[in-house]
Formats: sequence, structure tokens, C-alpha cells
Amino acid sequence: MASPDPCSPCADNAARNPAHPFTRMSYSARVPSADSSAESSAMPFPEAAPALARSLGLGGAVFIGLGSMIGAGIFAALAPAAQAAGAGLLVGLVIAAIVAFCNATSSAQLAAAYPTSGGTYVYGREQLGEWWGFLAGWSFVVGKTASCAAMALTFAAYAVPAAWGKPAAIAAVIVLVAVNYRGVTRTAMLIRILVVIVLAVLVVVVAAGTSVARLGIDPFADLTGRGWYGVLQSAGLLFFAFAGYARIATMGEEVQNPARTIPRAIVIALSLTVMIYATIAVVLLGSLGSAALGVSMAPLGAVVQASGWSWAGPLVTVGAAAACLGALLGLIAGVGRTTLAMAREGDLPRRLAAVHPRFGVPHRAEVTLAVMVCLIILIADVRGAIGFSSFGVLLYYLVANLAALSQGAHQRRYPRIIPVLGVVGCIALVVTLPLTAVATGVGILALGVAYRAIRLRRERSMHLRA
Repeated sequence: MASPDPCSPCADNAARNPAHPFTRMSYSARVPSADSSAESSAMPFPEAAPALARSLGLGGAVFIGLGSMIGAGIFAALAPAAQAAGAGLLVGLVIAAIVAFCNATSSAQLAAAYPTSGGTYVYGREQLGEWWGFLAGWSFVVGKTASCAAMALTFAAYAVPAAWGKPAAIAAVIVLVAVNYRGVTRTAMLIRILVVIVLAVLVVVVAAGTSVARLGIDPFADLTGRGWYGVLQSAGLLFFAFAGYARIATMGEEVQNPARTIPRAIVIALSLTVMIYATIAVVLLGSLGSAALGVSMAPLGAVVQASGWSWAGPLVTVGAAAACLGALLGLIAGVGRTTLAMAREGDLPRRLAAVHPRFGVPHRAEVTLAVMVCLIILIADVRGAIGFSSFGVLLYYLVANLAALSQGAHQRRYPRIIPVLGVVGCIALVVTLPLTAVATGVGILALGVAYRAIRLRRERSMHLRA
């Protein structure tokens, strides 16, 4: 999976440069917001910052999208989806892919109009108003914080015995936050290496699973046996594994010819990911059966063990660990930088906007993130963390689709029916997620809204007294 949305290489520049466009988006400085009022007049705009170097071509952008999608998601999401829908997860995969395609095209259309960093946090503010931008940003931070927990738990499931799972997951978070604290983040080259490692592991799993599948388990048996509610729930859980494609859309300042490259890169990366996920899902169902897949903590490892390819077990472990740790490192960087940007806007406590004077990273934001991730690890399992993550990420894309729907004809690159389907799909998948994930997500969303409302009321009161 997936890592994270506004977590491009520009993130380091944002952390080091207080006037970076991600702090107060450059488009906000030129285009009046839909609800510009005391909340926008309360904070002056910084001076324009120099643009980032446009060094990424189509190939590099596609690999970043693949690195954000193909990775931890394939190791984490299939078992919870099988638990929800059995073999119906194949139908759920198709539904998740359709919703992801709608979201991808909406994100691409918006990125072409706003080729700057920040993703839907920018699009919502510019197209719908500052409250919508906040909802997108808050949903992103909440959802991707849960993604961090899911990645850490999945790493532990493959790397250590079950009894050591939660301590190992917490240790992974602490170590990677310490690494990122010193300004070390993934580069495009590292992403390419991780993608190659993961693809090599998946080839081995497919080969091993094909030999097991000869035993006669039909992966397509009883596709709707758990009902359509279960199928839709599996689609919402599987959406977790697709969410990384929008990372490409947040890199508008670093992609060559973004209006042309970003839409093509998103569609290519998403299409390749769907084909790979479908292949792996069929192999796992044919090798283990839906019941065994649903309860497996490390299903890809179980396939190679069932095939008798015991020599491949360490290879799968290394591949899963590399994918999960790589995704986790990227997520920490992305959520930390998004928290930094929102804190500078006042959408989160301003103390979180502090940048370390030596290492140039948002250290308070990242330490706070680490604490929250560790708390989620202690109280949730992988399925719960994925459900909570999907809740936040689907709301994030709901705002993206609404923003794309509001664009004028001169900015539209795709038929209006696509963002409409995206809106309907996001809502349908959100409401069918596990009840605990929905209830927790609504509560956290309400806390964010209450915080911003109180903050705006105080600022307006201070403005009137002044």
C-alpha cells in the first residue's frame, strides 16, 4: 500500500522553507477562496517561494504511484477482505478498482488545473471552500495515521512470531520516526528498488501458488455467498491498497509537463496495480481457500509454505518487511508534512508547525504522529486499522470528486459522470465498512470539526476586539 498522499519529495522543502507553496498554497494567493472571511484575513500570505525543480518524467511518476500502491497493501488487505466476503473479495476488488479509477481521474483533472503540492487539501480549499479543504486534510491525517499502524502491524506479522507482534510494530514506528527525524526520506530511486523487490517476491508467490492450486480449490466458487454487504465491505477494505495513486497528483511542482504527465501516470499506475492485485487474489484463493485466507496473518507466506517451497519463506518475509517499512517511512514523512502545513494554516495546533533547527523536519508533528500510531497499534488489529484508514481516505476522495464536479467546462478533462460515480462509490464504501471503523471515524471527524470551529470563533473574537 500504500503510502502516503501529500508526501512527495517536496515535503522536505516544505519543512525547511516556511514560505513554501504548501504552507499557504500558491493558488490561494491568487484565487479567492469560496468562503474567504475572517478566517482567511486572520493570517497574512507569505511571499511567493521559488518553484521546485521539475525532474520527474512519466516513468518516474509511474514508479512512485506503483511504489505507493504495490507494496504493503498486497500483504495486508486481502486477508481482511476475505474475512468480510470470502471469494466475493474478487468482486470487491473490481468495485474498489472502479471507485479508485473515478477518484484517480478526478485527482488527475484537479492536478492539471492546480499543478502544485498538497493534493485535495488544495483542491478542496480552492474549488469548494476552506472548510472542505480542512475536511480533506483532516481525513487524510486521520486515515493515514491508521495506515501507519496497519503497515507496522503487517510488518510484524511477517517478521516476528505472533506473540511479539505489537511490540515489534511499535519498535518499527519508533525506529523509523527516529530515522525520519534526522531528515532521511525515501527518494525516487529507493522507490524503484522497493518496487522491484516486491514484484520479485510476488512472482515467486504466484509460481508457488500455482502449484498448490492444482489441488482443486476453485477461487471463483460462491462469489456472493456472504451477501452484497460483505462484498461492498471487502471493496472498502481493499480500497486501502489502492489509495497511493494520488501521491502522483500531489507532485505537480516536480513533474515535467504536469498537465499531460500526471493524468497518464495515474491511469497507467492504477491499471498495472489492478492487474497485479487480481492475479495475487486469484492465486491466494486457489491456494488457501477463502476461509484459510480470511484468518491468515501472513497469507503470502502461507502460500509458499503450503506449496512446499520452504526456501522461499525468508524471501517473502524480506519482501514483506521491505514493502511495509518502505511504505511506513513514506507515510510518516507524508503525514508529518501535511500536519505541518495544516498547523501553519491554523487547522491544527500551531505548536505542531515547529521545524527542527538542525535537521529541518517537523519534529513535533512527527513525534505526535508516532504517539498516535503506537496507541492505535495497542488497541486495534490489522483489520481494524485498515477499516479506520479506509474511512479517512474515502472521505478525502469524496472531497476530491466533489471538487472535480465543481470545475468549469474549460477545466474538465473527463465526463461529469465520473466524479458523480466517484462520490456515490465513496459514500457506499464508507457506510459498509466495519461498524467500529465508521463509529470511530465519525467521532474523530467531529473532534476535528469542533477544534476548527472553536479556533475560528476565537480568531474572529480577537479580530473584532482589535
